[in-house]
Amino acid sequence: MEYKTTGWKLSKDRRFLTLIDTFDAGKFKLIGSRDLNFYQVAEIKRLRVVRRADGYYVQFCVAAERTVELTPTGKMLGIDMGLESFYTDSQGEKVENPRFLKRAEQSLKRLQRRVSKKQKGSKNRIKAIKRLARKHLKVSRQRKDHAVKAARALILSSDVVVYEKLQVRNMVRNHCLAKSISDVSWSIFTGWVDYLGKVFGRITIAVDPAYTSQECPKCHALVKKSLSTRTHVCRCGCVMDRDEAAALNILQKGIHSPLWGLKTYPGALGNATLMESLAATGLSASLSQQAIS
Repeated sequence: MEYKTTGWKLSKDRRFLTLIDTFDAGKFKLIGSRDLNFYQVAEIKRLRVVRRADGYYVQFCVAAERTVELTPTGKMLGIDMGLESFYTDSQGEKVENPRFLKRAEQSLKRLQRRVSKKQKGSKNRIKAIKRLARKHLKVSRQRKDHAVKAARALILSSDVVVYEKLQVRNMVRNHCLAKSISDVSWSIFTGWVDYLGKVFGRITIAVDPAYTSQECPKCHALVKKSLSTRTHVCRCGCVMDRDEAAALNILQKGIHSPLWGLKTYPGALGNATLMESLAATGLSASLSQQAIS
């Protein structure tokens, strides 16, 4: 259920919520670590009552401007997201793919078998379904927690982040990789990269991923590779990890993107354009030296 500014009422101590619309759900005690006294009731623009496998939650959407000023790091990174590693940046550093669903598969299978063995409509079947749902909920929360922490670490470590705009909805049609693609949670990760980029005043750009893993970052020649080929070898003499080469190509695409000179961001870098921001932080728009080194 979602409410705007009417249909609900908070008690004076902000510990009880009363739904006063025609739904007539009554009065609920709020349990949590958030101090609602910090906000005025007029600042709450939305209220959602959400049901999860482990209980009911109330989400308060508050109108607030969140900006944090950081000192420039002088780094710009392109990241290539994958299945073997969660992502590889243009400096060759990799973040491990945790594979939460794969780790929990044996437990999920065992809980699913217990559900199947219970008689339909029985209380024991309902209990078994709840246990299975809580396990799925734990996996989804692990994915989100990892994605948020990885996005925050990435944003704090660099001034410019360029990532590939993947069409995950189309990619999961591949029945061989659909489970692994869903487990890696790319969409959650990129969404938090954009959000935290605005909060911390960092520059984030999404680019088209076409040919980023096939093109040589040094001479820009196409070197066709299958998914099993993990090393980029070009006739120009460029030999490096396939994902690192793709990350360099992604960074170059971001630099030559139309968004490079048009998009503006608030925060530590101010409301200047991206080019002015780079000049202020002393970054160079050329990547040739970085690719060669």
